[in-house]
Amino acid sequence: MAAKIPTTSDAVLDRLVAIVWGLPWLEILSEVWKAGLKLWNGMAHEGMYEVLDHTVTLELQDKNGQQALVRKRQKVRYLQNNIIAYQDQAWGDGEILLDYRCTPGTVVDKYRPGQKTLLLISLRETKHRGDVDEFNIQWRTRNGFLRETELWETVVSHKTKKLKIQVIFPLSRPPRRVWIIENLCRRKRRLGEGAQTRMRDGRWLVAWETKKPRLNEQYQLQWDW
Repeated sequence: MAAKIPTTSDAVLDRLVAIVWGLPWLEILSEVWKAGLKLWNGMAHEGMYEVLDHTVTLELQDKNGQQALVRKRQKVRYLQNNIIAYQDQAWGDGEILLDYRCTPGTVVDKYRPGQKTLLLISLRETKHRGDVDEFNIQWRTRNGFLRETELWETVVSHKTKKLKIQVIFPLSRPPRRVWIIENLCRRKRRLGEGAQTRMRDGRWLVAWETKKPRLNEQYQLQWDW
């Protein structure tokens, strides 16, 4: 029987097979697996929304720290479709969440797992990926700031682009020293005079802000007064 003479197409096919078998498939599959895990983890931790701008203001309304007003403004962009609720959280000494108000939305549930209180706010409409809302929240506290050294804590529970923390002090009792504490990082630094501003009515405003705060970090504004 006469031997088969290889054709040009056979030679090309043999070359392709050799190239394919010569590729480092184990390394390629490993890299594909790693890339898939990164993508999955990124989607899993994306959350329902990201915070574009978060400003929280604590107003101490008397020199003894018995009455205070908390105001929060949080501008968010939704990262998923079919969102119908928003969650707020609060903590502190004394009586908190007195006369709680939130716009937009309506509080439909409140529970306390541990030291903080979580509030579930119904949006009364369905939000979709890319939609933007601005929440304005306020409540009063009673007997929450009675010590000579006090602090106000803000936890970054969602991906945030900008965070600003403010404390307004009464005219008759300005702060003597102020620090910013990053609790998880165990970092503390004193704020200079540039962080304090005299308001038109004579009260003192202390403000600190940062861009892209660390997720889950506990930022504490602490003061002696």
